[in-house]
Amino acid sequence: MKNFKYKFIILTIISLAFLAISCSNDDDNNNVSANVTLTEGIDGDIGGDFTGNGGSTSETFNWQNGLSTADYNADITASSTGLFQMIIKDSEGTTVLDRSLNGNVEPDSFSGVTSAGQAGMWTVTITVSNFNGDGSFSLSAGD
Repeated sequence: MKNFKYKFIILTIISLAFLAISCSNDDDNNNVSANVTLTEGIDGDIGGDFTGNGGSTSETFNWQNGLSTADYNADITASSTGLFQMIIKDSEGTTVLDRSLNGNVEPDSFSGVTSAGQAGMWTVTITVSNFNGDGSFSLSAGD
């Protein structure tokens, strides 16, 4: 009988531990997400969309730019919190643009021309952090 009680106590402790682990409060994180989608235009232009439901992500794209600058545009269409950031580096790795938008703060868009850099394969990094909402961005070879 004593051996049975010992086994029962051990089994109960293991069962309670398993139950506590399986019922942890991960449900709040299951719906948190962020996504960046890239589209390429016919003339070598690129653009994309980003969405977030409280999540964070970062995507880096290579982009062939035959000129020394790029025209850029970004717009948050329905953001309540979080950060959107666009970093562009020229073919030598020099940062020619580092701009960001904060959710629920004006302005909700930016556009312009990057600083001058070296033509060639540029990198574009789009980051959304704790982002709620959606938006879009575009790039084309500058003047």
